[in-house]
Amino acid sequence: MPFQFDHLRTLAALVEEGTFEAAARRLHVTSSAVSQRVRALEQTAGKVLVRRTNPVTATPAGEVVLRHARQVLLLDGDVLAELRRGEDERGRIPVPLAVNADSLATWFLDALADLPDELGAVFELHREDEEHTVSLLRSGTVMAAVTSAPDAVQGCSVEGLGTLRYQAVCTPEFDERHLGGRGDPGMLAGAPVVHFDRRDELQDRFVRDFTGREPAGPRHYVPASEDFARAVALGLGWGAVPEQQCRAGLESGRLVALAPDHPVEVRLYWQRWNLRSPVLDRVTEAVRAGARAWLRPL
Repeated sequence: MPFQFDHLRTLAALVEEGTFEAAARRLHVTSSAVSQRVRALEQTAGKVLVRRTNPVTATPAGEVVLRHARQVLLLDGDVLAELRRGEDERGRIPVPLAVNADSLATWFLDALADLPDELGAVFELHREDEEHTVSLLRSGTVMAAVTSAPDAVQGCSVEGLGTLRYQAVCTPEFDERHLGGRGDPGMLAGAPVVHFDRRDELQDRFVRDFTGREPAGPRHYVPASEDFARAVALGLGWGAVPEQQCRAGLESGRLVALAPDHPVEVRLYWQRWNLRSPVLDRVTEAVRAGARAWLRPL
């Protein structure tokens, strides 16, 4: 028995809204109707698809069906947009995307801003570390992602975008206090450092690669790209900052490059659902163009 469109739409609304009541309000039906549709969908799938928690979450089987539901909804939105082209009132197509914080702060929004309003897309951006964005693709939460994973997730295609280059930097005052006034990266293992969050490995990787030592200095965590760069510029610690964000500070002397000939490079890829969608195709073209303008070639 094939999945019914209303059941798939209800599953997506339930997981996105988090409760049966909120999903009912969004779909303009009763909570009982939402529950009945989800139960019918589970009977069709032969598996439990959602955990009845607060908020509701998808089970592993539910993530598979949820990904299918969102793909169906995307194609449905494409068709409606095509039919309504030229009309005054037009439905919008939701496009959830995953992107790492540094791309979001430097080049990704510029790429999306180049898309025409006539495309009819509305974006829901999920900020996630580039090493973990693929998990959102696997779960069906997003349609496409900027990621450091070169191997395609099942049901997705992948292409290289370019390399985001970082420089290990600190303030001159920090250099005097902690690095002997010589910008000596050999002393970084014991110096205060700024991390984006507890999953941020860039600084530790730099210390290990450059010094062969294990980092042991005090750690600050600043989970926002612009605030991270500002924390380094204020002397809270040293950190690996995207070149676009630290170039002005280096040129003015407000920042010191600790190893200018040894940048940290992160390869970025674009993974997207492997289906034909005019909206997703246009988004991919815009991201590809933005990457060419901002990133170094792979």
